[in-house]
Amino acid sequence: MKNLFLALIVVFWLSIFDSNAKIRLPNIISSNMVLQRNASVKIWGWAKVGERITIETSWTSKKSKVMTNANGRWEINVLTTLSKESQTIHLSSSESNIKLDNIVFGEVWVCSGQSNMRQPLKGYTGQPVFGGNKAIAASSNDKIRLFSIVEKGSPTPLDSIQNGKSWNMASPESAKDFSAIAYFYGKQLQEILDVPVGLIMTSWGGTRIQPWMSKEAVAPFLDSNSTKIDTTEGYKKAPSAIFNAMINPITSYTIKGVLWYQGETNRKEPELYQKLFPQMVKDWRNQWKIGDFPFYYVQIAPNNYVDKSNSQYLREVQLKSLGVIRNSGMVVTSDIGSEVTIHPPKKIEVAERLIFMALNKTYGMKDIDYLGPMFKSKELKENSLILTFDNAETGLFCFDNELKDFEIAGADKIFYPAKAEIVKGRQVSVSSPEVKIPVSVRYGWKNFFQGSLFDTNLLPASSFRSDDWD
Repeated sequence: MKNLFLALIVVFWLSIFDSNAKIRLPNIISSNMVLQRNASVKIWGWAKVGERITIETSWTSKKSKVMTNANGRWEINVLTTLSKESQTIHLSSSESNIKLDNIVFGEVWVCSGQSNMRQPLKGYTGQPVFGGNKAIAASSNDKIRLFSIVEKGSPTPLDSIQNGKSWNMASPESAKDFSAIAYFYGKQLQEILDVPVGLIMTSWGGTRIQPWMSKEAVAPFLDSNSTKIDTTEGYKKAPSAIFNAMINPITSYTIKGVLWYQGETNRKEPELYQKLFPQMVKDWRNQWKIGDFPFYYVQIAPNNYVDKSNSQYLREVQLKSLGVIRNSGMVVTSDIGSEVTIHPPKKIEVAERLIFMALNKTYGMKDIDYLGPMFKSKELKENSLILTFDNAETGLFCFDNELKDFEIAGADKIFYPAKAEIVKGRQVSVSSPEVKIPVSVRYGWKNFFQGSLFDTNLLPASSFRSDDWD
């Protein structure tokens, strides 16, 4: 019995040594992955301390060698090309011989946020995605690769995804549960650029922005109540917990940019969000260490929130963030919100507007319009306010010639519904018999409204106000 016990101990320790000796890769590094094309990308993993790792790639003739550090981690940068051919990577050590195949070079985008980004092509229960079923049916495409990270929080930063789905080529089986916005975006990007596209989906419904920030980034904004770690729902509500589990493990993976759709759960704290959002973007860029990559986000859509919170203030903060966050862009959804659901079914439109933004700002197609009208100034003319707008190069447009949801107020700060009409194709005249000398104007300044002001490319104007009154 004693000899058996000793034998078991030996086997146990040998198994531990063997597992530490072999090369271990993060699960985002695998066969079928998309590596950012024409870039310096990282390949990394773990093995026993002092182990020598040899890396051979099909697109270069030179072998690369690296040794693990004191923590057993190794990392190497390799240069990718513009090749559209399938590639392989061979990793070897004294204990391992790993081959990764069916790798392609393309455009890699992280798609993150809360439930509107998470909403899959098949929709949620009782909440459809328009065009989702057709997209699922036609989704088979080996040039679109999908990687999904399952919802998880952690009190400490993780070095690898604990719960995720491996890289898969787009198919009805893999696409139906994948983010609708991300898929529609990736499909159009792949078709237009004619290159492979890799989409990394890491989203969690009902989350505030605080859990998406690293501990160092969010700490200055926490009060004594928010520092308490809430372990319910897998640390879903704990500051930095989602970053730890769903962002930190992928920050070594080279990407082109980020698509972000979040804010509904922060709608009651717009002043705080105004500080947190730019800080989160700065934080992520610092973590990735690849410069100010494109960060394109979606303004929360109009909705009649059951708590009647004033979500227009959060939309305003998101609009203002454009002037603070470098290399950013915002999709306006004022015309495609839903009065009855917080998850608008028109996800194709959101993806198209993200595509316009990326094509113009990231891929150099400057003839593509991506910005709707943005309020610039007002001028009093008799009893009306004449409004001018930026980004309306070919003029303004309204479907039924009746602009809605405009209000004006005089010095008494009391707002009245106003008549608004497009004049000379480029300006808007706003007036009300209740206001003899208007001093301020607001558009869509409530939880739900149906956007009616567009440019001639049918890009909508955001809700806005010319005052800063409480």
